Amino acid sequence: MNKTEFLLRLKLQKGLSYLKILQVMQQMPVDEDIDHEWINCLELPEDILTLVEHAYLDDRYESAIENLQQQFNIISFFDESYPLALREIYRPPIMLFAKGDLSLLRHEVTVIVGSRYPTSYSARVIENIMPALIKRKQVVASGLARGVDAIAHQMTLRFGGKTIAVVGNGLNYFYPQENMELQRQIAERGLLLSEYLPDTPPRPFRFPERNRILAGICKNVIVTEAKEHSGSLITANLALQENRNVYAVPGLITSPLSKGTNQLISAGATPIIDGKLEMLM
Repeated sequence: MNKTEFLLRLKLQKGLSYLKILQVMQQMPVDEDIDHEWINCLELPEDILTLVEHAYLDDRYESAIENLQQQFNIISFFDESYPLALREIYRPPIMLFAKGDLSLLRHEVTVIVGSRYPTSYSARVIENIMPALIKRKQVVASGLARGVDAIAHQMTLRFGGKTIAVVGNGLNYFYPQENMELQRQIAERGLLLSEYLPDTPPRPFRFPERNRILAGICKNVIVTEAKEHSGSLITANLALQENRNVYAVPGLITSPLSKGTNQLISAGATPIIDGKLEMLM
């Protein structure tokens, strides 16, 4: 059995969490397929080993996997198309479900994130910097949330650029509903990515998990407006941990939405002071 099918079976098997599958994946051979003899040699607790063996042997998964492969591009950790930079992060996704242009994962990526309830300042800044990003052949990625995420995707498409949306739910969901048409446009003209099975609903804890993928696939992160302790700062801090370049848009010291970005700059993030992005590495 090839490794992608085996990992899909583990994803579909109830009782196997991400961390348990990761324990299995860390023992998987790089250049060999999976067989029953290898499973019997796994060093795992008995309860996990039983679930792994069940996933491997259960014929009922065949039709489910065939259906998934017909609807989505599926990239496992061991596939050549899996982004190298993402493979090197702490707790990389086991697999990615995708719709759209997979070639975008081979380009340099700049992530733009910010408040879900930004002022018009964020839109003006993104509009101002977008021509320079596209000129530098940057693929713009974000999380398809309302606010800055949606603005980043929309502006990229408007200027003729390419965009990647990494979502915190399965690709059969549209979340938030207001971004349904935008999600469809990105699937047609860019790339949608999720680490979750397609029918997985959005839940609050999944968005920070999504953020580590954004930080993992990118070279640069730009934060426009963000409150203290916001999800955007989680993405920026994850990016710093993975040695990515972090940029922030300075704002009024009296604005709560600039408190997070100003703090990033104070901590060493590069301030964006004009639309030319000459500081962008």
